[in-house]
Amino acid sequence: MKTQPSSRRTFLQRSAVTLAGGLAIARSAHAAGSGQIKIALVGCGGRGIGAASNCLDVKDDIKLVAVADAFEDKAQHAAKFLRWRYADKVALPPDRVFAGFDAYRAAIQSDADLVLLVTPPGFRPLHYRTAVMAGKNVFMEKPVCVDAPGFRSVQETNKLAEQKGLKIAVGLNMRHTTSYQQTVRRIHDGAVGPICFLRCYGNNAGVWVRPRKPDQTEMEYQMRNWYYFVWLSGDVIVEQTVHMIDMANWAKGACPVEANGMGGRQVRTGRDHGQVYDHFAVEYSYADGVKLFCQARHIPGCFNSSEVAAHGPLGLAQSSGRITGQRPWEYTGPKVSGHAQEHVDLVEAIRKNANYHEGWYGATSSMTAVLGRMACYSGQIVRWDDAVARGPDELPPKLAFDADCPLKPDATGAYPVPMPGVYRAY
Repeated sequence: MKTQPSSRRTFLQRSAVTLAGGLAIARSAHAAGSGQIKIALVGCGGRGIGAASNCLDVKDDIKLVAVADAFEDKAQHAAKFLRWRYADKVALPPDRVFAGFDAYRAAIQSDADLVLLVTPPGFRPLHYRTAVMAGKNVFMEKPVCVDAPGFRSVQETNKLAEQKGLKIAVGLNMRHTTSYQQTVRRIHDGAVGPICFLRCYGNNAGVWVRPRKPDQTEMEYQMRNWYYFVWLSGDVIVEQTVHMIDMANWAKGACPVEANGMGGRQVRTGRDHGQVYDHFAVEYSYADGVKLFCQARHIPGCFNSSEVAAHGPLGLAQSSGRITGQRPWEYTGPKVSGHAQEHVDLVEAIRKNANYHEGWYGATSSMTAVLGRMACYSGQIVRWDDAVARGPDELPPKLAFDADCPLKPDATGAYPVPMPGVYRAY
């Protein structure tokens, strides 16, 4: 499951050399206040089409000029749908619909001012680096990394984006939802007093499964069924519960220094469920000793919740927009879609040339989720500094449909699952 730590570094170094020579003519970030904002979509699955739609729905002069996906059918489907839905806001001739592992480069090389990165998150650090080196503003879906080397790469790219004055948005959309914003503001203003502990839940019935087809290579199968492989998704706690983990970090104003926990798989145990767990329970510790208790579960018929709660001596704050205790409050304002508002806010920042860089908390919250996964997989207490410095690289050394994957099935078609007490975090 683990590749050599040098693999990603070598791959990114190669990418940097290619970019230095091949993207020199790429257009720089959109000038504030002027003209049309052109966008390119990288990753044409359901969330990719959703992100492009959210961006094109912004009441502004925006045009989609390129789409890219590793799979031809996905790229063509997204192009057809978006042409139909948005008509004159889409300019996608056949030569602007790109497919293949290198398709992201072609989309970034286009005249787009803003690139939407919505592939499986294992590719995010590489695609983000490529876009920023080309001088593009970026929207990237959460999580922004699935392992420690990816986190380190994203942090380096964050520095470069800041130096270039690029606008960086991350799809942690709770930060753009008014009820969540007002709840956190009240927590910071002392509505519950100093936080004693936090709870967060990412519990639901689970997501799709895409069974293997006879003509697929192992790489294509894992790419199509990407949610169930750590190198692509990071597992449920990283791919989905990162939303709630991010809000807990936001409320606390910090990220944890260590984690311990437990987890496993009881229901999602089939061959098409790859290697991932279906439940996690993590105890995170912040530097001041405050705890965050986190649950992540994908099992039907169980208690479901997508909530964050902050407990203090004066009361309880719930992310749904409610505070009980000595200073009670309940949000009664309009409902705002964070998925939509995050694109409104990004476009406004581009127009005004405002400082706008969500990559920093996007990276630390993603790494917080990775930290929890490492603790549950290993059954050990895992500390932030050790995890960041020594966590394994999950990305394969070569990206091609005939290349080897980091994880291979056994003779029965089953995949080895990380076992606490056996798995080593680093």
